[in-house]
Amino acid sequence: MDLKCLFRPATMAVIGVSTSQDNHPANVIYNKNNLRYPVKTFPVNPKGGLLNREPLYPSVGHIQEDVDMAVIAVRAAFVPTVVEQCIQKGVRGAVIVSGGFAEAGNSSLQQRVVDIAREAAFPFVGPNCLGIYAPDHVDTFFLPGERIIRPDKGNIGFVSQSGGVLVDQMVNFAGQGIGLSLAVSIGNKAYVRETDMLDWFDRDLGTKVIAFYVEGFERREGRLFVEKVEQCSKPVVILKAGKSKKGSEAVSSHTASLAGDYRVFSEIMKQHCVAEAENEYELAAFCEALSCYPQGINGKIGILSLSGGHGVIAVDACELNDIAVPRLEQETMDSIKKRLSPEIRKIASLVNPLDLTGSSVDSDIVMAATYLSRDKNVECVLALLLPYSPGVSADIGAKLSQVARNEGKPMIAYVPKEDKYKIIIEGFELNNIPVASSVDGAVLMAKALKRCRPW
Repeated sequence: MDLKCLFRPATMAVIGVSTSQDNHPANVIYNKNNLRYPVKTFPVNPKGGLLNREPLYPSVGHIQEDVDMAVIAVRAAFVPTVVEQCIQKGVRGAVIVSGGFAEAGNSSLQQRVVDIAREAAFPFVGPNCLGIYAPDHVDTFFLPGERIIRPDKGNIGFVSQSGGVLVDQMVNFAGQGIGLSLAVSIGNKAYVRETDMLDWFDRDLGTKVIAFYVEGFERREGRLFVEKVEQCSKPVVILKAGKSKKGSEAVSSHTASLAGDYRVFSEIMKQHCVAEAENEYELAAFCEALSCYPQGINGKIGILSLSGGHGVIAVDACELNDIAVPRLEQETMDSIKKRLSPEIRKIASLVNPLDLTGSSVDSDIVMAATYLSRDKNVECVLALLLPYSPGVSADIGAKLSQVARNEGKPMIAYVPKEDKYKIIIEGFELNNIPVASSVDGAVLMAKALKRCRPW
């Protein structure tokens, strides 16, 4: 299935634009794309006329130019006819934002649309969805542009059955500095489904991690999804809804999906090395970590801290998340001790977690991280920094990034997310080292690497 027409369209028709309601979903979509995006946009309304001095086309067939994609925002009963008109015009695909289909008990109407589209190989996203946000290309969300918080362009591809969850995650990602390559709300997923999106993202050079918010699969669809994941060359993260009995019932009323047995789902995801996030906070942490380190680990962590308390918190979090904090080699501890500054040599704790104390300086931290990375029992280093310590410079992020690059082992940093520490954070992020704003968040990033397949 070629979905380029949906995600990289040059031209787009918005069908259902109102002549009297400026806040109609179709008007919001048309105005936003016409004014802010490079896609050439045509408004369609059966009455014709003018909209802000632009011609309103009575149907998509009246548009003289080729149309890559249509956004359909009309009453559900009119959707089959509009889809037929799009096919006759030669439109290559559509987003159907209209609701009132299977989620409202109108399964036969939804099936009619699917039958028309499949016969013509006419792919569509939806119905009952927000559709597509492709940074710098197109935005079919019927949400005013000034109200949306958009992450920067990045390398996470995100697919969600829920438009609301998708928008929330865009806010969350933007706050964490996580960028998106593409975000798709698939709603009832009557035609384009998670498996199709896996195929697209696996081929997309701009995507490094594929994330899903899943409410449920149709019968036998889950098996196909797992098979696709096995063939996929990129890490896959899933946040599953409908875990409880009541949640499962809510899923059915929301997008008419089958939530299924969550316990079975979760076990299968583990077996096939899908990083299942337990909540939205984990989802963001998993995506950020795996975008930097797509290859997984078995789960042995070396912790470097400037505070004993931070080290203890990290160990507790590792224990809760089934991550090992192994004993270091005696050679590692001896190598670090003899190279520490004389001022901290007698007070630093050199077992795992390392506590270099708040009196350490850059050279102590960099040296300890180097030898910790070389320990055969350590697969990943957690660097828990206190940027307010007097001996820590603004260059510590860049210096530790050099260690990670030289030693070839994953490193995850914790730095409080404050503007005054921005230069330290950027020192890591510019070198593709993930940074968490809490100790627990850093451990969750390590958990993501353990959940991913070790290559």
